[in-house]
Amino acid sequence: MTEQGLDAAGTLAEPLRRRLYQYVVARGGDVSRADAANAVGERRNLVAFHLDKLVEAGLLDVTRRKVSGREGPGSGRPAKLYRRADSQLNVQLPPRDYETAARVFADAVEQAGADNSLYAAAHNEGARQASTMPAEDRPADLGDLVALLERHGYEPAREDPAAGGPIRLRNCPFHTLAREFPTLTCGMNLELLRGLLSGFEGFCARMEPSPDQCCVAISKNNKD
Repeated sequence: MTEQGLDAAGTLAEPLRRRLYQYVVARGGDVSRADAANAVGERRNLVAFHLDKLVEAGLLDVTRRKVSGREGPGSGRPAKLYRRADSQLNVQLPPRDYETAARVFADAVEQAGADNSLYAAAHNEGARQASTMPAEDRPADLGDLVALLERHGYEPAREDPAAGGPIRLRNCPFHTLAREFPTLTCGMNLELLRGLLSGFEGFCARMEPSPDQCCVAISKNNKD
């Protein structure tokens, strides 16, 4: 638990800020004040105030660039744009430190060469989660699966949904561990998702690394 984490949690207690944060995260890229104001149906000045409060709390980052695509005199000033911060904030009461435990476990697995045992355990865990899921939560199509993956923290987004494109995962729930143990963690994540999808009909997960996203992509079976 950090002071910054507590402040961030307090910032999100305000309903409009929480809606704005959810909107920026769902967009998965840079968002202008005008876009955010239109999305939540509030005045631009009010939205700008709350977006800047989210920046102060460390929940959003700011970039400035011209969105007109034009350069030079008369092309206007760079716009202030917002996107989800890459930093991680933790709020746990009482304090816990599962990341250190995960790092120790990962190091031990690598030293022991027990990668395949880890992947098998991850697959079994995914299958267990699927088997205990209530019938009403079980996905029947990619839209349902997006909702399920959102609940698991993956921030899924469809690529070219009109053409039946795959689901890409904009957030890795294991991001911190994946930076230190990329091969081990990404393999574990893939098998966890494969195990989860094995409990339903018609989906498959595959390794498909992409910059700034989770390395796993999901599609209907007939798209592979």
